[in-house]
Amino acid sequence: MSTSTENDLLARVKGGLFIAGQWVPSESGKTFDVLDPATGNVIKSIADASATDARAAMDAAAAAQDSWAATAPRVRGEILRRTFDLLQERADEFALLMTLEMGKPLAEARGEVTYGGEFLRWFSEEAVRISGRYGTNPEGTGRMIVTQRPVGPCYLVTPWNFPLAMATRKIAPALAAGCTVIIKPAALTPLTTLHLVALLEEAGLPKGVVNVLTSTSSAQVSEPILSDHRLRKLSFTGSTPVGVALLKQAADGVLRTSMELGGNAPFVVFDDADLDKAVDGAMIAKFRNIGQACTAANRFIVHESVADEFAARVAERVKAMKVGRGTEEGVTIGPLIDDKAVAKVGELVSDAVSRGATLLTGGHAIDGEGSFYAPTVIAGVPAGSDILIEEIFGPVLSIVTFSGENEAVRLANSTEYGLVGYVFTRDLARAHRMIDAIDTGMMGINVGVVSNAAAPFGGLKQSGLGREGGAEGIHEYLSTKYTLIPDPTA
Repeated sequence: MSTSTENDLLARVKGGLFIAGQWVPSESGKTFDVLDPATGNVIKSIADASATDARAAMDAAAAAQDSWAATAPRVRGEILRRTFDLLQERADEFALLMTLEMGKPLAEARGEVTYGGEFLRWFSEEAVRISGRYGTNPEGTGRMIVTQRPVGPCYLVTPWNFPLAMATRKIAPALAAGCTVIIKPAALTPLTTLHLVALLEEAGLPKGVVNVLTSTSSAQVSEPILSDHRLRKLSFTGSTPVGVALLKQAADGVLRTSMELGGNAPFVVFDDADLDKAVDGAMIAKFRNIGQACTAANRFIVHESVADEFAARVAERVKAMKVGRGTEEGVTIGPLIDDKAVAKVGELVSDAVSRGATLLTGGHAIDGEGSFYAPTVIAGVPAGSDILIEEIFGPVLSIVTFSGENEAVRLANSTEYGLVGYVFTRDLARAHRMIDAIDTGMMGINVGVVSNAAAPFGGLKQSGLGREGGAEGIHEYLSTKYTLIPDPTA
């Protein structure tokens, strides 16, 4: 049952679309319900955008582009910094809002407020560091000027699993670079984005610079935006199949694209690893966000000499985890996002067990209200099991064994994805070999979390294109211009 605090917060979240600086209903008058995955109850009804609304948002972003690009970098940065400060003041309400609409435990939601806020702070500082260069050409006949300019209006499509961080990770660099944006949050968790944009408005963001479309029909809303010649950039985080489809659409307009897609992260434990650190790292890398993260460890590749001990120790830790609504004291595993997610996780576990894997704990959906699946550990997963091929996106830790370093590398790389990998070893030389040998865009050595606003986030192969965060992140929203002028002394 919702508390008065929850109801008060939900009442303050805007339920309309944000277009040209105004909170408006959908042109069609349609709305849709946002559910609490822990109970299945409706927590708020919000505007369901149409194609007409999408065109209005595109018009607003295009109209504001020139003036926002001409706004001084320091001014752009100050707006982001004020938004960061406001977010810190209201950290508890943003954490609660994420828990209500997505299900993650409050402690993790507070962690996301910290992580998501850092993109606002980081890019507020990067806004004033956009640079170019000036110099004599090799022939000595002229001067070369290289400058960076905003790419133009951007369409940002975010997923449901990190409602705040995925929004700030895209909005902040775009605004810092001088780009206007249209953002479409996932229909499952749109409230946090709406509440964030209200903060940007309060921080003094000019009208039309950020526009928000909430909708149950991604295709209907996206088509008129992607086909508009004024759009110059698409940034998407989500599944690889959807990303591929969007890339095809983006090709017609020759759009700049950033794609953060699926993952199948290997977590490699060598025989010389510090098992205390490996187990701690495994719990974070697997069960953070209830396993619903593209960076979540998907395949635990453990040396045969320590596999039994590793499995026993993680199973003991998993058995002690408390499952429940994220607002309850001591809960470490909240619900999955919906019943379809529960069914998919169940199918992956059943397939592995049917092939001969050993179930050590969990392995079943939890009866009652909400979309819960018991935290699970399975060992001895045979090659060819679906759980080693597909992204689990749930609280399931699956273990395979290896005997030699080359075999570990082969297993780690035996996937179409290449987002992140984790390696636990005390051998520094081996760690460096793994950095070079494992095909991922990111790597953690003896750690279970690698994400940081100051670091470039992104993958290889089917895991995507481009980078978010770090010094690299703002360049995804900038175009390079070269100018030659005659030698002024000639």
